[in-house]
Amino acid sequence: MSFRLQPPPVARPNRCQLFGPGSRPAIFEKMAASAADVINLDLEDSVTPNDKPEARKNVIAAIGDVDWGTKTLSVRINGLDSPYWYRDVVDLLEQASERLDLIMIPKVGCAADIYAVDALVTSVEAAMGRKKRIGFEIIIESAAGITHVAEIAAASPRLQAMSLGAADFAASMGMQTTGIGGTQETYYMHHAGANYWADPWHWAQAAIVAACRTHGVLPVDGPFGDFSDDEGFLAQARRSATLGMVGKWAIHPKQVALSNSVFTPSEAAVAEAREILAAMEQAKAEGQGATVYKGRLVDIASIKQAEVIVRQSEMIAGG
Repeated sequence: MSFRLQPPPVARPNRCQLFGPGSRPAIFEKMAASAADVINLDLEDSVTPNDKPEARKNVIAAIGDVDWGTKTLSVRINGLDSPYWYRDVVDLLEQASERLDLIMIPKVGCAADIYAVDALVTSVEAAMGRKKRIGFEIIIESAAGITHVAEIAAASPRLQAMSLGAADFAASMGMQTTGIGGTQETYYMHHAGANYWADPWHWAQAAIVAACRTHGVLPVDGPFGDFSDDEGFLAQARRSATLGMVGKWAIHPKQVALSNSVFTPSEAAVAEAREILAAMEQAKAEGQGATVYKGRLVDIASIKQAEVIVRQSEMIAGG
């Protein structure tokens, strides 16, 4: 381990983030009643330009009027290349209640993008005397974003989570696909007379996880566009969890349960993790740095792996 330790990310459940357009206030109560850990009210891609002022008003009202329970409440603002984002930030922080937890910044391409929003947020918070400090979550959606992902992850102490936005990312990279997440038929390996579909997002996700873990940020997988394909969603979520991501977006209510099922440690996994910790405690008491558990070697590194699973389980149960 480096002399400079990795800072821990914020301790809160983030297994599923449920998105809904700010232009559809009729669904806000249903979103609040869902099993998602994070609610994202959207002012960006799902809202047409003509509807943006009204959507902003809807969201500002809902932040204080709807009972969001213990969920993390986030609003996705418009991109910094638009004429809408500054008004999103100013109106949210001047008019919305302090129930708002996060602002999601889309299409981040460099650390300066975070700095710009941070400066505006800090100024409005000070002017309004807001007591709760707003956190940030951001989306990597471009070649520039993935190129600068490490400096972006370190750009602000407000930053809590980072996601991959597959559709805009694919367009920026010039990828020959119209899919949003998941495997692609033209991205495959051929072996023993059969095709095996690989994951074209894998390398970008791994880069995001590494940057996030280095700087104490939660890495989150983004959307899976085909909400009729439950097995495809689950497969993508499992790959993301294996890489170290803590959760996934839901763009349809039925994806919430699917995401939670993948990112909630199973009872068997938690029980095994606790057994590994107990076995290592026994080994330590006997002056040993390693031991054998179910026929395999476990050591100090195994303790760290097991502790991740146990902590995650306890955090979810506490939430």
